[in-house]
Amino acid sequence: MLAHHVLFWLKADTTEDQKTAFRKGVESLEKIESVKTFYVGVPAPIERAVVDTSYTFSLIIIFEDLAGHDVYQTHPLHLAFLDEFRGLFEKVTIYDAL
Repeated sequence: MLAHHVLFWLKADTTEDQKTAFRKGVESLEKIESVKTFYVGVPAPIERAVVDTSYTFSLIIIFEDLAGHDVYQTHPLHLAFLDEFRGLFEKVTIYDAL
């Protein structure tokens, strides 16, 4: 298995309508055939020194293997998402784990 965890920080001037559209765009990625498990969320209201709640959205995808991840990276839905929403990102951090 491969876990793909993406944290998105949207720009400060992102409107609520843009955030709603962004979330729908992220949710569209679940349709990619190599995705086995999918979760999108926002920071939990947990106040501990080791918990980072500064991001706007979190995306966690589980793939069967590295090949499934590679399919996702070049899939037309993923590329369309990036084309449409890249301008809203202030920062993106990705953690991939085998």
